[in-house]
Amino acid sequence: MAVGKAARQQPDPCSFVIFGVTGDLAHRLVIPALYNLAAADLLPDKFCVVGVARKGMTSDQLRDSLMKGLRQFATRAVDDAIAERLLACVTCVEADPKEPETFDAMSRQLDALEAARQTGGNRLFYLATPPNAFLPISRELGRTGMLAENGAWRRLVVEKPFGTDLASAKALNSELLKLVEEHQIYRIDHYLGKETVQNILVLRFANGMFEPIWNRNHIDHIQITVDEKLGVGHRGSFYDATGALRDMVPNHLFQLLSLVTMEPPVKFDAHSVRSEKAEVLSAIQTQTEQEALQNSVRGQYRGGRIGDTEIDDYRKTLDVAPGSTTETYAALKLTIDNWRWAGVPFYLRTGKALGVKRTEIAIKFKQAPFAMFRDTPVDRLSQNYLIISTEPTEGIALQFNTKVPGPNINIDGVEMKFRYKDYFKAEPSTGYETLIYDCMIGDNILFQRADSVEAGWQAVQPFLDAWKKAGGKGLKVYEPGSEGPEEANDLLERDGRSWRKLG
Repeated sequence: MAVGKAARQQPDPCSFVIFGVTGDLAHRLVIPALYNLAAADLLPDKFCVVGVARKGMTSDQLRDSLMKGLRQFATRAVDDAIAERLLACVTCVEADPKEPETFDAMSRQLDALEAARQTGGNRLFYLATPPNAFLPISRELGRTGMLAENGAWRRLVVEKPFGTDLASAKALNSELLKLVEEHQIYRIDHYLGKETVQNILVLRFANGMFEPIWNRNHIDHIQITVDEKLGVGHRGSFYDATGALRDMVPNHLFQLLSLVTMEPPVKFDAHSVRSEKAEVLSAIQTQTEQEALQNSVRGQYRGGRIGDTEIDDYRKTLDVAPGSTTETYAALKLTIDNWRWAGVPFYLRTGKALGVKRTEIAIKFKQAPFAMFRDTPVDRLSQNYLIISTEPTEGIALQFNTKVPGPNINIDGVEMKFRYKDYFKAEPSTGYETLIYDCMIGDNILFQRADSVEAGWQAVQPFLDAWKKAGGKGLKVYEPGSEGPEEANDLLERDGRSWRKLG
């Protein structure tokens, strides 16, 4: 995440090695992101892409597959010359952790490719694979010496989910850190590639109007919402073993939470920023299991329709257990035990098959005294929100009250909106461009550190434990296209608050 145009450096020559290159993630996001970087002249001149694929696939077959995927998923019109130049760098190799000798062969192939492409031995290993493959692949890369930094950099990019609970996250961190140093691990979360998410730091710390009021004295509460209209679809096997809480909260929602609540870093570098993010996540109050049940709502969608789309009952989804108690919706109330946020509640919600696709942070400011406007019904006054939105549009809005034109003092709420696409003529992106570019230049400011990952799991572990013990008891149902279970409203209403209406 470079600051200023002068800091936009050209990446070092390198090999970009993709495990899982034939999968959905590589085709939908990674290759289109590499294409966009190539179009922006942000790839090294001396560069090669090494796709690790199944047996029997040739480099030409892989290139054809990636070109088809690029034409289908590109975020902009594909320039054939740029696409062909990028895909000409692609070589297909075979490597399977179950067959260690294939990694020895891969190491020799990489050496030969690097000599031909003059990449200097710099390697970026991208694990676009299921989580159960992270460690087996990493161990083979370590055994063969492909992760060793001997005059050249070696980096390991790991997709989410990073662990399934606190114990597994600690174990995965421990095992990976036996193979590489912390600075070599890039735990990637595509939400942090979005411009508006990165802009949170600029909004907070580069504007004198916001920083003085960003605390418990002026902020009543904060809501973080990540809602999706789609159901589970064909991901039943993965989702039934994961659920909404594991899938979204310790990574996506907590990344947003940490950016909006962290203390100002001493300077804008990876160590300072990541330290402050880890610090505030570690300050989230660890609840007892009883408190976790009181401060959470979990739900599961039933069959229905969203517009013209038919949504199957979650329990009838392929590869989902008929009596599954896995949640497709989760809402939590959290608190942060530090000076800035003491007494300020944080309400988080996320779910599938909901009425709108929406990702936003809504910061609710405390009400001003109404004495001078006592003749105006208070419930008609607009609440003061600062709303940071990343989906469906990226932007920032501010809700405040103003006088309605006319001879009488009538007050109404208005909204000032800033949308990125209205002010900046940026090309559409996947959200991965910044992250991949940062991996190549060695800037890990947008990537989670081990302590941050573990602090996130520490905060959600009581909810996981409490829900597991409760089983089906307390699991609420909701209709597709709704805002989730009605019971989620109680989390706020008992505090005299309410969810912000989405739409």
